[in-house]
Amino acid sequence: MFEFLEKYLMGPLTKLSQYKLVRAIQSAGMASISFVTIGSLFLVLNVLPMVIPGLEGFYASTFDKVTPLYMLANVATMGVIALYFLLVIGFEYTRFIAEEEDLDLSPITGMLLSLFGFFMLVPQLVKGPEGISKVNDAEAGIINGWAIGDAPARFGATGIFTAIIVCFVTVNIYKFFIKRDIRIKMPDSVPEGVANSFSALIPVIVISIIFIVVNGILVSLGTDIFGLVAIPFGFVANLTGSWIGMIIIILFIQALWLVGIHGATIIGSILTPIYLYNMELNGSGSHIPLAGEFMNAFSYNGGSGATLGLVIMMAFLAKSQQLKLLGRASIVPGIFQINEPIIFGLPMVYNPNFAVPFLVSPMVSGSIAYFAISSGLVRPVIAQQPWPTPVGINGFIATGGDWKGLVLSLVCAIVNALIYYPFFKKRDNELYKEELESEQ
Repeated sequence: MFEFLEKYLMGPLTKLSQYKLVRAIQSAGMASISFVTIGSLFLVLNVLPMVIPGLEGFYASTFDKVTPLYMLANVATMGVIALYFLLVIGFEYTRFIAEEEDLDLSPITGMLLSLFGFFMLVPQLVKGPEGISKVNDAEAGIINGWAIGDAPARFGATGIFTAIIVCFVTVNIYKFFIKRDIRIKMPDSVPEGVANSFSALIPVIVISIIFIVVNGILVSLGTDIFGLVAIPFGFVANLTGSWIGMIIIILFIQALWLVGIHGATIIGSILTPIYLYNMELNGSGSHIPLAGEFMNAFSYNGGSGATLGLVIMMAFLAKSQQLKLLGRASIVPGIFQINEPIIFGLPMVYNPNFAVPFLVSPMVSGSIAYFAISSGLVRPVIAQQPWPTPVGINGFIATGGDWKGLVLSLVCAIVNALIYYPFFKKRDNELYKEELESEQ
């Protein structure tokens, strides 16, 4: 099994994770965590009366009077999350190319070129009898081509996919000209910042022309880049909206971990934009289970593999001193969703004794949470809790303060522990016998 995983899973996905663009997307996801988390906490504050009716009167006389003020923290994070991704990807992608291909590229210039290209594509245009014009639809909130909600609509999670493509195109155009030394050169006495600005003149002109032509063709066909991007990415988004899709995602993550690869990082860097998009839809009334930090709230109690129950059993039930000591050393990190001591210390990597529960346990807990949310029993994930948030509290925050989210998280953790129990007992007995024989 391990040979199969190494050949057909670890190799291709490890290669994928080394692409500069994928690493830049991963950097953007990590850089935006703090902002998304804080913005989500303000959203939780705003929706608490919906899940705790007793707070309605208190809110009416306090928070409701200043809702537009404190919700600016949410608008300035989740409302414009595509800009966070755009800026970080543009900067990091340019930096990776400059360092690894030894090119004189400025990450700041690459970032600004990405921003420039993105803004060229945001306004909505339409082709009419008199030519191309800006869309104006007051009822739909579109003014002079700009769709406006709490913030420009295309700056939210729906714009992340377009931002990724824009960064790839603009930075590679920039790379094309610099690599061939096609640029306006300034004397050595000119400050570096000014020289970089002139180096970007030709790429700016070319990006302008290319984006104008491409956008014009798409508008003539009745769409634009945002509509076009939605077609292929819609399939992946639909994958996250199904139970089978969730099972496949967890299987890939866990299988990579079994051969020593950080599956959550590799798969998560690809799917984070979709998780954020689903969470944005949930905030608008949708009911998509796999959104935001669903995995950490319900599937991965104690970290990848859902090992918190195993750690507790090792610490308090193990007869083997080896398991007992490792469990006690791992219990505090495990409570905060950190389980590298178990993955590499037990270990889980290349360990046939725990491979089955390591693969199966997160699927079972994820399935329980999936159907609890899709059935309407528990509110969907609308907030991004910090990933080290302990079990129970993470489900409460993720579902916007729903006490049933807290209970669901605890139920999932108990189920995880029950799945690990027979495998733990078998291995504990084996190690205990070995320790007795060693002492004798």
